[in-house]
Amino acid sequence: MLSTVIFFQSAITMTSCQGKQGFDASGSFEAEETVIASQAQGVIMQFDIEEGQTLKSGERVGYIDSLQLFLKKEQLLSQIEALASKKPDIAVQLASLQEQLRTAGHEKARLANLVKNDAATGKQLDDMDAQVNVLRKQINAQKSSLEISTTSIDKEIKTLEVQVKQLDDQLSKCTILNPVTGTVLTRYTRANETTSPGKPLYKIADLSEMILRVYISGNQLPKLSLNQPVKVFTDDGDGGFREAQGTVAWISEKAEFTPKTIQTKDER
Repeated sequence: MLSTVIFFQSAITMTSCQGKQGFDASGSFEAEETVIASQAQGVIMQFDIEEGQTLKSGERVGYIDSLQLFLKKEQLLSQIEALASKKPDIAVQLASLQEQLRTAGHEKARLANLVKNDAATGKQLDDMDAQVNVLRKQINAQKSSLEISTTSIDKEIKTLEVQVKQLDDQLSKCTILNPVTGTVLTRYTRANETTSPGKPLYKIADLSEMILRVYISGNQLPKLSLNQPVKVFTDDGDGGFREAQGTVAWISEKAEFTPKTIQTKDER
């Protein structure tokens, strides 16, 4: 979105509100224009604007073909779903070994009581203790392997989810939303034409509030001050003038050449 300044040349004049007769200065109206550019690549499917049309900020004015982006997003979502289905259920896969460990633990406790009563040998108890340790190591090893597998899949899913967010951003940019309230000055493209990021679509400017840039002579400068109220007269097209109220908002810090189309009070 590019912004510049446009000038509306007009036979306008300005007088101060100090009761002076005659015109004190003349100049031209200025309005800030904005060139709205495409943010997406593709064929413009709809583009509902005309030159001279007034648009509001946030108003939808068209959209760009987004089918391929949508299909790519659907593909990524399917990949995410497939990966999620491959994530191991750690609790389920360890259930069998944990049940064996519980059984071995009970057997070890039973043998320990038998050894106390001289009904079993110490070797039997040692063998069962070794079996319990083996089962614990197997559980820890399998749990570690399953957690590594889960982490790896989670990372793959996260990468795909970032790509989905990127596609969501691109899809949102396929909708052409007018960013500023104003009047369409120029339309650069039409529906069914191909566009690309950065390619101008239309130019718009807010004409409801404009700046009047006037030029004065050096001896008038001491009589001007910021926020000073002024009367502004514009040609009504019938030989008369329209009057409006204005305020001095800016005074240049240095002297400037007066455009040939503008006359100062001294020149008149």
